[in-house]
Amino acid sequence: MTLKIYNSLSKTIEEFFPGDEKKENINDYSPITIYSCGPTVHNYAHIGNFRTFVFNDFLRRYLKFKNFKVNHAMNITDVDDKTIKGSNENDLTLKEYTEKYTKIFFNDLKTLNIEEVEHLPRATESINEMVDLISKLNDKNLVYKKDNSLYFSISKYNDYGKLSNLQNRDIKSGLRYDTDEYDKDDIRDFALWKDSKEGEISWDTPFGKGRPGWHIECSAMIRKIFNSTIDIHTGGVDLIFPHHENEMAQSEAAYNEKFVRYWIHVEHLLVGGKKMSKSLGNFYTLKDLLDKNYSARSIRYLLISSHYRKQLNFTLDGLQQADQALQRIDNFVFRLNKLESENIQTNDSKIKSICENFISNFTESLDNDLNISKGFGNLFDFIHNINSLIDSKKIDLSEKKIILSTLEKIDSVIGIIFFKKDSTLKDLDKEKIEKLIIERDQAKLNKNYERSDEIRDILKKDGILLEDSKEGTRWKKI
Repeated sequence: MTLKIYNSLSKTIEEFFPGDEKKENINDYSPITIYSCGPTVHNYAHIGNFRTFVFNDFLRRYLKFKNFKVNHAMNITDVDDKTIKGSNENDLTLKEYTEKYTKIFFNDLKTLNIEEVEHLPRATESINEMVDLISKLNDKNLVYKKDNSLYFSISKYNDYGKLSNLQNRDIKSGLRYDTDEYDKDDIRDFALWKDSKEGEISWDTPFGKGRPGWHIECSAMIRKIFNSTIDIHTGGVDLIFPHHENEMAQSEAAYNEKFVRYWIHVEHLLVGGKKMSKSLGNFYTLKDLLDKNYSARSIRYLLISSHYRKQLNFTLDGLQQADQALQRIDNFVFRLNKLESENIQTNDSKIKSICENFISNFTESLDNDLNISKGFGNLFDFIHNINSLIDSKKIDLSEKKIILSTLEKIDSVIGIIFFKKDSTLKDLDKEKIEKLIIERDQAKLNKNYERSDEIRDILKKDGILLEDSKEGTRWKKI
């Protein structure tokens, strides 16, 4: 089955193929070019941001799962009103200030098991490309200057509004469609280049001294990296207008070619059914949740488990339910690893066929507009079916390897089954943990519950969670 995905530009679910020509063999395609709007590094990213970043990771993983090659860029916005304000308030250079939060962001990505993309451009390193783009727009009489700032004139560009379904006649003067704190001829217009203010970083250009507007940054970075039309542009639905609309307008006007083939947008994340807000006490960064002892693995599971075009209601109860789902998966993997050949009574389970059907069903679900909810349903059906065969002692050791290999293939997409493998721990750490578990088991047999609880607390303090089951005591890193 061919991947079909909702394109925000056409407002329909379309068959996906890279480039402008459908090919019979996936290996014949050039790498899929993807651009994802990254963070503005002025503070910690919040979990609403991370819903989109986890989706970006899921998308690239699935494309690779289908044997496409991927060429993926995610920008770092390291110059805008917020970063400049933050650096000034903290008496730091812009680079010092943004580098701090860039490092925090990269650490958060690793914590959530998000793959590193091929390109991580920074806005401050793409000024020349911005100047080139603005020059092309100026040559086409789409730019005007006012108070030493440059603006894109929407009234002179007839194709504005295709992405957000907003036509020129629908945009009313007097409404604020951009956050630029600059005077302009028409409230609809957006800044391409801003005049330098006292205390702000600036660059010398043919247009004068100043700094870039927000929208021009992404267009310039995309052109710098890919130099042509890209296959996919992702971001949150809040970016459709004005940011992505403005990106598309200035890029297509400047270069006379299609900017993006497929626009993919992720719906809002709500917290407790409400918009996330510090004043409501429902605003969370990743650090906030980790400090409350929720695991990064559960956070990733919850963020990835709902369809990207549906609003996700994020709750702490939802994280606990994610823990339960992950425990079911962990119990299954643990049970598989404990299988012994002498437990086999018969061998007529046709495991290979069951595994192949599972991968086929999982792929079919995700090919339908990345329906991960159904994909997880396929996974838990598979776990139930294999558990039934284990109960009937119909799986031998060679088949166990096939099952584990199947889980690894699926996990290459979802990234939650073998999250933070035991191999990340030193051998000495593992030996110490196992010894403490044996001591704890003996303490329980001796009814020394005080020592049993003490060992559990010692391990929890070291980031090790114990789980008691009928198969014995298991542990995992949290």
